[in-house]
Amino acid sequence: MANRVDTFGEPMPLVHKAGTWFIVTAIAFIVIGTMAILAPFVAGLAVATLAGWLFVVGGVMHIANAFRSDSVTRGVWQALVGLFYLVAGLYFLAHPLIALSTLTVMLAAVLFFEAIMDLFTWFATKHEDGAGWLLVNTFATGFLAVLIWMQWPSVSVWAIGTLVGIKLMISGFSRLMLGTAARGLEERRSIS
Repeated sequence: MANRVDTFGEPMPLVHKAGTWFIVTAIAFIVIGTMAILAPFVAGLAVATLAGWLFVVGGVMHIANAFRSDSVTRGVWQALVGLFYLVAGLYFLAHPLIALSTLTVMLAAVLFFEAIMDLFTWFATKHEDGAGWLLVNTFATGFLAVLIWMQWPSVSVWAIGTLVGIKLMISGFSRLMLGTAARGLEERRSIS
């Protein structure tokens, strides 16, 4: 029984480190998110550049997998997909404004598809408690998709950067709450 109490006390340094880590990353996310909202064009270009590098890395990985493939057909397809990713990534890196515009129209398409899927989900669950909120979310997502689509390409200047900034700030505040909760748990445990 005494071992269980000692064992239970051992994770507290881990809780302290996790709480501190969440608070530090929360502050970083909030600061970067605020900067993205204040300079959405720069943040959007950063996202487009990141997407370009991810395409390049994905292309290299697919091409490398093509040489390790166990069949010629699979190897050829891996090489073709890899070349497509590589060319798209290099194009994104060479033309970040076009990449930003492309990502913005893709965002509108994803949001529109999400709204359609949410609408189907609402029809399936409309008699459940709280289903009205799903319908509200459906209309908000659809409205945002239509707004982006109707204002494209001029909305490309701010849409991606602003949305990334908002997402970073929300993640930052969530991490801040988790970190302070972990630190509070540690303090309550040390008082006991």
